[in-house]
Amino acid sequence: MPDRYLSFTGTAPGRFLTRRLGLPQPAPLRRWSPDRPTLDGSDALFLTAGEPAPENTGTPSTATPSAVVLDATGVRDVDTLAGVHAALHPVVRSVAASGRIVVLGAPLDPADHHQAAAQQALEGFTRSLGKEIGRGRTVNLVRLTDRTAAESTLRFLLSPKSAYVSGQVIEVGTAQPVTVDQDRPLAGRTALVTGAARGIGAAVAETLARDGARVVVLDVPQAKDEARALAGKLGGSALALDITAADAGERIAAELGDGLDILVHNAGITRDRRLVNMPADRWSSVLDVNLASVLRTTDALLSAKALNENGRIVATASIAGLAGNAGQTNYGAAKAGVVGLVRSLAPRALAEHGVTVNAVAPGFIETRMTAAIPLFIREAGRRMNSLAQGGLPVDVAETTAWLAHPASGAVNGQVVRVCGQSLLGA
Repeated sequence: MPDRYLSFTGTAPGRFLTRRLGLPQPAPLRRWSPDRPTLDGSDALFLTAGEPAPENTGTPSTATPSAVVLDATGVRDVDTLAGVHAALHPVVRSVAASGRIVVLGAPLDPADHHQAAAQQALEGFTRSLGKEIGRGRTVNLVRLTDRTAAESTLRFLLSPKSAYVSGQVIEVGTAQPVTVDQDRPLAGRTALVTGAARGIGAAVAETLARDGARVVVLDVPQAKDEARALAGKLGGSALALDITAADAGERIAAELGDGLDILVHNAGITRDRRLVNMPADRWSSVLDVNLASVLRTTDALLSAKALNENGRIVATASIAGLAGNAGQTNYGAAKAGVVGLVRSLAPRALAEHGVTVNAVAPGFIETRMTAAIPLFIREAGRRMNSLAQGGLPVDVAETTAWLAHPASGAVNGQVVRVCGQSLLGA
C-alpha cells in the first residue's frame, strides 16, 4: 500500500504543514539501482578522531559529502572522546541527503575499563546521532578487529543498498581476504531461500540472483506455481517442500548434489493473539515454522556437510524478538530463539565447517501482511523509526546479500536490524 503521508510531505504544502505541527518529515530514501549504484554527493570524507583534517578545522565544509567515515579506533578514554565531537561537529550538517556516517570503533578491552567505557560510549553516540540527523541519512558503528576484513561491510554501509539500516553496531572479526567480481560477487555459488515464492523471500531470491547466485526457490507445495514462476525468471530452480517436515534437511541435501553455499531461512508465519486468548495450536504452529524448522534443517545440513566451505547461513529474526510485541508472544519467542541460535552456533559453525551464521531482524516492512494492518497501527509502525517510514522487502534482501557475500567471512554471529533504527528495542 502506498505511503501517502511520505508523498504528501514531499510537497510544498506538506512540508509547511508538517513543520508547523511538528510532525515527522520523512525523506525519500536513495536505494540502489543499476543506473544509480552510488550515493549522491561529493566524495566521502575520511577523518580520524583527534587528528584535524582540511575538512575538519572548525569551519563547515561547503561540499556535500556522500558519506563521512570517522576512525575512532584510537579512542581510549573520556578525554579522547572529545575528538569524536571535534571531527564530526563541523561536517555533519553538510552530509548529503540519504548520506552515510560510519564510525569505526575497536573491540572493548576487558583489561582496560577506561578504553571499554570510551568505546562503549561510541555506541550511545552513534545511535543518538542516527535519531537526530534526518534527511534520510544513516549512522552506524563498525567495531574492527581486522581492518583488512572490513571491505565488504564498508562497501555495503557506504552504498544505497543500506538505505534502511541505521543505528546498528556491527562487529567485524578476522578472515582471509577474498577477491571477487564486485558486480557479480555470488557467481558460481548456489543459494537456497525458504519461503521464497513471495514477499521478502522473493526479494531475497531476486537480489541473490542479481549478484550471480544460482537460486533454489523453496516454498510449501501450495505455492509451487509461484515458486516455479519466480525460479524460471531467475534462471534457478524450485523446490516444493514443507520446511517443517522432519526430513526436510535430508531432502534438501539430496536435491543439491553439489552442495549449498548460501542458506537463507526466511520462511515464517504469524498467528497473532494475546496470550490469554491463544490456543496451543497457534503457539505450536508458529514455533514450529519460525524456529524448530530452522534448527532441524540447519542441523541436518551441517551434519550432512551439505554446506560448502566459506558458506553462509542467514536467518530471519525480527525486532519483535528483540523488543517484544503485544499479541505476538509466540512470534516474539520464535524470533528471539533465532537470535539465540545465531549467537550460539556462529563460532562453532565457523570453526568446524567454515560457515558463518548471521541474522537479519526486519522492522516494519511494506508487504501484503503489513498492508492489512489497521490504518492507525500501520501509520505508527511506519513512523516509529529514525527514518519515519516503512522499509521495503529489497532492504532486507540487500542486507542478506551483504551477509552472503564471499568477502563477509569476518562478519559472524551478528543480528542486524533492518528497521530504519526503530524506536523500539535495543
